[in-house]
Amino acid sequence: MNGLIAFTKKEFLEQIRSYKAVIMVSVLFLFGMMSPLLAKMMPDIFAQLTVQGISISMPEPTVLDAYGQFFKNMSQMGLIILLLVFNVILSQEVTRGTLVILLAKGLSRSAVIMSKYLASLTLWTVSYVLAAITDYGYTVYLFGSFSLPHLFFSLFCLWLFGAFLLAVLLLASTLASGNYGGLLLTAAVMMLLLIANVFPVFQKWNPVALASDNITLLTNAEKIGDMSVTAWTTLLMIVLCLILSIIVFRKKKL
Repeated sequence: MNGLIAFTKKEFLEQIRSYKAVIMVSVLFLFGMMSPLLAKMMPDIFAQLTVQGISISMPEPTVLDAYGQFFKNMSQMGLIILLLVFNVILSQEVTRGTLVILLAKGLSRSAVIMSKYLASLTLWTVSYVLAAITDYGYTVYLFGSFSLPHLFFSLFCLWLFGAFLLAVLLLASTLASGNYGGLLLTAAVMMLLLIANVFPVFQKWNPVALASDNITLLTNAEKIGDMSVTAWTTLLMIVLCLILSIIVFRKKKL
């Protein structure tokens, strides 16, 4: 336990020194601030455009448009930033040989895996919560007070998908070699999940739904119970990825 706490503290310091924390917090804060603003300004932007003399008009934006923009930004660019920031979550220290020294001093390999995941998950959580609070505040400021069904659960689903991505990336980093092997393997897994999501039989169990059906929840067209199955499945997958990461890393030759 002492090794886990000490190594986790080291990970937090590394996030600050390498500017990972600054990048994550700043970029996600920007998404939270800009999403409702873009939704509000979009009709005015299109009003200035013409295509062969034909003016383009859009309906008056709503709160739903603001959150549609937020989920679009976060599920696309936000998650890509998350993967890029943590793409060398394990491989860099393995390549440099710094982990060998720490392991020789008694640090368990299980503690390494759990510390890596807890530290990255904490930064993702802090950045995401800040973005969500900022987005909510600006949405209220621009559109007035509002009430959307299942808003918190919809936000939770996207956060959970980010947690799942980190678990997959960590497992991929234990399996692949090189600084970018884990990132490429994670991209391959995501591609398979996107392909599987085309088939209705897999959609209920596919973690991708957590990042693609957020607006569906807000329009009340899908019940929380349906997405709860996906959420529980994703939680089990996260645990499985962490267990497999520990098993593989214990057997990995450094």
